[in-house]
Amino acid sequence: MIPDLPPGLVARPLELTDAHAVFEVMAAQELADLGVVSIEAADIVADWQRPSFDVSSSTCGVFDGERLVAYAEVMDGSRADAAVDPAYRGRGVGTALVGWVRQRARDRGMARVRLPAALGSPADRLLESLGFAVWWELWELFLPEGAEIPARPLPAGHVLREATPEDYPAVWTVLEDAFLEWTDRERTPYDDFLASVVRRPGFEPWHLRVVTDPDGGVVGAINVVMFGGDEAYVNKVATRADRRGEGIAQALLADAFAVARAHGANRSGLSTDSRTGALGLYEKVGMRVTSTWVMRGVEL
Repeated sequence: MIPDLPPGLVARPLELTDAHAVFEVMAAQELADLGVVSIEAADIVADWQRPSFDVSSSTCGVFDGERLVAYAEVMDGSRADAAVDPAYRGRGVGTALVGWVRQRARDRGMARVRLPAALGSPADRLLESLGFAVWWELWELFLPEGAEIPARPLPAGHVLREATPEDYPAVWTVLEDAFLEWTDRERTPYDDFLASVVRRPGFEPWHLRVVTDPDGGVVGAINVVMFGGDEAYVNKVATRADRRGEGIAQALLADAFAVARAHGANRSGLSTDSRTGALGLYEKVGMRVTSTWVMRGVEL
């Protein structure tokens, strides 16, 4: 499948049952590059179990015997991802996987492809050497442990609460409308939203919260996931376009952090990038940048 692998390594398409092995490779890479792990197996399962995602045709795993030592995947839009176990760096595995990503993207008719990398990491340097330019920056932020979480007032007549199944279509619409303003992918199917959010391993009702207006319409939504039992992470937060600038997103963030703390979270985090202009919003609620990533891309 990949002709330029070092002797002794083989490649094959992956399956959903390989998700935990992929997590282990990605976690090892993050630990080596950042000193912390910010991914868990549920993230991969939630993404791969989407009805629109065909795991076998979208992934490539590199194995040393039975052990997965590297992987790559091509997703929707121009997105791709890859990771190499640090013990296998410097052997051409990453270069081979990037070549696979480029070819698979071309086979799908994609005009460009992009991969994330921790700023200054071996992956970042490799992508730069292979002609991938920086398209934008990404930041991971966390609310410092023990930081005060002041409540943010809502406009009169608005309510902040857990989302119910009846709210899910409106939540999907608000989130998709917001994120499609600055992404290059198609609208995520509703069933994919359910698979990656509501059916994500470990989901609890309080993980999805909404702000409704006096008529009961959803004007803002936030999705939180728990990581390691004591860390909350905001997967997505969005406000309906016609209701921005009223403090709704800040209220959702403050509420999510407070509720997560009540459920055992010692700290809360999220990520954003330079396309959104939202960095200042998160800093206003007391969050601080803990790591910087770059999204590198190339035209095909």
